[in-house]
Amino acid sequence: MDDLVVQALSGLASASSLFLVASGLTVIFGVTRVVNFAHGSLYMLGAYVAWSLVTHGVFAFAGPFWQFWGGILGAAVVTAAIGAVIEVLLLRRIYRAPELFQLLATFGVVLVVQDVALWAWGAQDLLGPRAPMLRGAVRILGLRFPLYELFLIAVGPLVLAGLWLLFHRTRFGVLVRAATADREMVAALGVNQALLFTGVFALGAGLAGLGGALQLPRESVNLHMDLSTITEAFVVVVVGGLGSLTGAFLAALLIGELSAFGILILPKITLVLVFLVMAVVLVVRPYGLLGRAPQGLHASSGPPDPLLLPAPRALRQLGAVVLALLVGSAWVLPDYELSVLTEILVALLFAASLHFIMGPGGLASFGHAAYFGAGAYAAALLVQHAAAPMWAGMLLAPFAAGLLGLVFGWFCVRLSGVYAAMLTLAFAQIAWSTAFQWVEVTGGDNGILGVWPDAWAQPKPVFYLLALVLCVGGAMLLRRIVWAPFGAALRAGRDSPLRAEAIGIDTFRTRWMAFAISAAFAGVAGSVFAYAKGSVFPTYLGISRSVDALLMVLLGGVQTLSGPLLGAVALTGLQEQLMRGTDHWRLLLGATIILLVVFFPQGLAGAARAAWEKRA
Repeated sequence: MDDLVVQALSGLASASSLFLVASGLTVIFGVTRVVNFAHGSLYMLGAYVAWSLVTHGVFAFAGPFWQFWGGILGAAVVTAAIGAVIEVLLLRRIYRAPELFQLLATFGVVLVVQDVALWAWGAQDLLGPRAPMLRGAVRILGLRFPLYELFLIAVGPLVLAGLWLLFHRTRFGVLVRAATADREMVAALGVNQALLFTGVFALGAGLAGLGGALQLPRESVNLHMDLSTITEAFVVVVVGGLGSLTGAFLAALLIGELSAFGILILPKITLVLVFLVMAVVLVVRPYGLLGRAPQGLHASSGPPDPLLLPAPRALRQLGAVVLALLVGSAWVLPDYELSVLTEILVALLFAASLHFIMGPGGLASFGHAAYFGAGAYAAALLVQHAAAPMWAGMLLAPFAAGLLGLVFGWFCVRLSGVYAAMLTLAFAQIAWSTAFQWVEVTGGDNGILGVWPDAWAQPKPVFYLLALVLCVGGAMLLRRIVWAPFGAALRAGRDSPLRAEAIGIDTFRTRWMAFAISAAFAGVAGSVFAYAKGSVFPTYLGISRSVDALLMVLLGGVQTLSGPLLGAVALTGLQEQLMRGTDHWRLLLGATIILLVVFFPQGLAGAARAAWEKRA
């Protein structure tokens, strides 16, 4: 019983720390409607800045107490200023862009901040000092519990109370709540929205920085804090309900306590527990615990989607020339270049499969790697346990991935906007956890080795041509489905679901089938990748691979069929060249992504189409 009390207190401390980060994300999204992927980077910067201020004696003249706590508060202020700069220089320029492109821009900021932090503080973990006057422990039911953990338990409710007073007892708070409810009306009343948005973003960034700074006595400061934290913060915000501070606080308590007791009861599910919670909550309550039906979340905040038009004759001719060059490359290029081209072809089909539900279907996915990995594991397991030939593995892959898409899609397509995207992420993490922890079948972190092509396909040129046929053929088949009556029904459900239902289109079934089709083609890409690499690992289902697919689609352009193809070539080629040419490839890649979003908010293919139409 005593252990359970201490474990509950530990869960409260974790929940309080998590709420600090999630509250800032909630405030930012509630007003600006920006899904700020860089919020975790601000959290990491808060921790790094606090370490510098505390350990380098900036406030040493005032004694150890003020040196520590002055550094913590100073880190929050510095992070708030950095957030204001990001809002003014970047986000203010793209508020009219579609929401997913804003997400892409903030991901570019993540890459830039990672390399800046690496350059400024190095790659090693940094340990901070213990907090003055909170270094000891107290006895609770005979067991020792750290004083600093008790302090953190109190911080969360105090921040919640402070934010409530700010939003209900100040003019700034009234304007923030008004902008959350109706931004257009606030602008019509003459409120300076630019200044308001900057203030809100600075407040949210400061809360993230404070949350990172307060972790200094608890854990080491490192370059991996950003992505691990932002994932949990997104879960808290979505489970609580987008824009609801009280909901975020309740969600943080729920997740903190379940994580604390999950370690004792079911330690094997701790890696995926938060995503299980989010999946259950979103299935039962589609808008979170205290959330309301989103207003305009599903619709783009930018201009209306352009009509999907057939490719002009010149573009088709260019495509035929490129295809001929790709075929001819098999007899000209050496093995290494053919391996790189094979990876680009896999990325092309993977991006095209995601675009199929994002563009024509209007459904974003943060977890598309689940189906890529399902196809790879289906082929690998067939080789490992049945010694099956390559053709059998490649045939099983789309069926396995498509079946998984049918199961997950039945839940995901019922939602829209950020809620649907986060549910896809939850299911993908469940799939990743299964592959990672089911060691007896999948090999766990060691993966499955020896997944090689059959003897006739082992020469690089032959396997490259096989990948070319499967990946380009798959992308062209997806394009054909878009132009078929099924694709027209899918686009109708995206653009006007009520009218589509009125004329007899079952929009749910159409989106569900589209989700399964998309998953099946992602499985084909996964099987080709597995045979190309000769192995399969749980990372094939990881968040980073889903993010890569999302980046490829957004860089190329969501509202063009050639967009994902161009985005796959651009991102894969850019990563390859930058990683070979410099150690600071993240900085250059992030800056390139930011510039592309600012100057080409409709993607590379969208910009090319606009230039073509203007010339015509």
